[in-house]
Amino acid sequence: MTNASDTHRLTVGTVVRDLPLIEVATGLRIAVLNSLGDTELVETAATLLAARLARYDYDTLVTPEAKSIPLAHALSVRTGRPYVVLRKTWKPYMGEALSATTHSITTGHEQTLFLDAKDRPLVAASSVVLLDDVVSTGSTLTAMDAVMTRASATVVARAAICTEGDGGRDVIALAHLPLFKA
Repeated sequence: MTNASDTHRLTVGTVVRDLPLIEVATGLRIAVLNSLGDTELVETAATLLAARLARYDYDTLVTPEAKSIPLAHALSVRTGRPYVVLRKTWKPYMGEALSATTHSITTGHEQTLFLDAKDRPLVAASSVVLLDDVVSTGSTLTAMDAVMTRASATVVARAAICTEGDGGRDVIALAHLPLFKA
């Protein structure tokens, strides 16, 4: 059982969640948002983000694997725009995939994002919105930007359910999560 000091309350629209605080580095805890399986939160966030992205002219949504995939799907349904998932492991069927490396605060190690060769036509010479569940340091967005540059895409906006800490200043977000001392 957790107490109030072990959680942080997040409100997105009418949805309220108490997020667990998890130590990710010595002396640093974060409120962990895991939207996988949380249909109510994902659907609400997609509706709110669709409204905020309505002023942007874009062709495709781009998201990293894995927690933001349900959000990308729900947003795609609302906007009528396709989405592309940047994978975290390369598979032979992906062909000559484009890639970039990032260091994730939640995993604590280096990760590579891959754009499947079959998805390149969806982003090449087009306008895209980068989408993630939480933007903290911005390293994942930086890697996503690098892949989109290599694919000749133009990033017109960055969006997330939440920003965290000092990250995400240029991100369209529905809430902000502070960092916590352990």
